[in-house]
Amino acid sequence: MIWNLGSINIDNFYEVPHLPAPGETLAALSYGFGLGGKGANMSVAAARAAARVSHIGAIGPDGRWTRDRLIEYGVDTPHIAQIEVPTGHANIVIDPEGENSIVLFQGANVHLTEAIIGAALSEASHKDFLLMQNETNGQEYAATTAKSLGLRVAYAAAPFEAAAIERLLGRIDLLVLNEVEAAQLEASTGKPAEALGVADVVITLGAKGCRWVSNAGEKHFDAYPADAVDTTGAGDTFTGYLVAALDRGMEMEVAIDLALKAGALMVTRRGTADVIPDLKEIQDHFGI
Repeated sequence: MIWNLGSINIDNFYEVPHLPAPGETLAALSYGFGLGGKGANMSVAAARAAARVSHIGAIGPDGRWTRDRLIEYGVDTPHIAQIEVPTGHANIVIDPEGENSIVLFQGANVHLTEAIIGAALSEASHKDFLLMQNETNGQEYAATTAKSLGLRVAYAAAPFEAAAIERLLGRIDLLVLNEVEAAQLEASTGKPAEALGVADVVITLGAKGCRWVSNAGEKHFDAYPADAVDTTGAGDTFTGYLVAALDRGMEMEVAIDLALKAGALMVTRRGTADVIPDLKEIQDHFGI
């Protein structure tokens, strides 16, 4: 079982001829909206990877449909609170090469209470996963509570803030971050990934794949080729699939391979949570 303390956003998408420069006004070529937020993306990915996942989060009155959408995608939602703060949202501009620029409003995501988090984790079982990202409050309380209950803690270090990770060191079992974030964390702590005291660190490298750093050493995994049209949500898909595979008892190498396949298929689609591939689609696409 995965307990995901995560953000829920309303994503607004704008296709543009190129990413805007400072002071530039662009006319969008198209507009769309959907379910997003790193937390919601990861919950959907984990559910579509055949794991059971319960989302811990908050929405405003304008976001009731996001909770309904999560239910449709197989995510448990009893611990999503509705509060009197607007739902978080993101305005995403995407260029023809699939690169993006995002403006994020945190909204209800940073108004979680310890009572909301504690009520959810009181239902958790030993060896369940607590998954978190840096788009909500309550991370330290959640991690401390989870470790006291014997849960495994997975942390996706985005949006990146070195201090947020440093506050959680000693309570993280799996850390997922990208190459730039890994370099920034090393500069802040003075320690490379293998010296952080985290059992498993997975560093994503975009089109170059990823690195897995553990007590047993380091291993590189190549990415699967893909014709990218939109990179939004690809990292969240990777992480959701990775944690789901580990929760289902797969070895790390097999879990990473599945997560890379999911990420490669995700970048061929436009959108976020609503277009995350399910396990059968990945199996069919890669012939597994």
